[in-house]
Amino acid sequence: MAPAASGGENPWVNGLIEQAYRQIFFQPLSCDREPFLESQLRNGAITMRDFVRGLLLSERFTKDYYQCSSNYRIVDQVVGRALGREVHGQAERLAWSIVIAELGFTAFVDQLLDGEEYMTHFGYDRVPQQRSRLLPGHAIGNRPIYQSFPRYGADWRDAQQRRAPSGQGAALSSLTAASTWVNGQPPAWALKVWLGLAIVGSVEISRVLLTIALSMLKS
Repeated sequence: MAPAASGGENPWVNGLIEQAYRQIFFQPLSCDREPFLESQLRNGAITMRDFVRGLLLSERFTKDYYQCSSNYRIVDQVVGRALGREVHGQAERLAWSIVIAELGFTAFVDQLLDGEEYMTHFGYDRVPQQRSRLLPGHAIGNRPIYQSFPRYGADWRDAQQRRAPSGQGAALSSLTAASTWVNGQPPAWALKVWLGLAIVGSVEISRVLLTIALSMLKS
């Protein structure tokens, strides 16, 4: 197994690291970074494949993608990022979903990155990238993976709506997707605003109930 090229602060290695972050997180934030993995890659202790594996199994990816998705949807997300393509139909989606259900998410990632397809196209040292963007005979290619699979799906948003207080839930259900939203999904900031409103509503309801209870005790 050939280790990734080492180089301390080598600009070439740094460029590969940034490319890997964009492939996995698309618009990476500072909180998405894994300094220990970066150091290992720069020192040649791990390969790029190991680095990609570490990002997919990181706490950040687990929290923001895996825990916010159904098994079917996380298969779409990870196959798109790791293999650079969309899932080949429902049969492949179901097969990988069974792996996740029976063996866990880590086993799914391991099988994907250790598989023949990944090794053929990316090997140990290449950063995964989208393949076949422009299809033969088509003037327009496939959409970028990040547009096909935004971070939060409709199932996650619906679950948050069900957990919201009654007033806030009604407000959420009355919202319609803006035409500029990618794939009909709201941007991350909008979801944070909705969750903030839900929390504020919950606090206000608790305050009112406490006031009523104290009034009853005094009377």
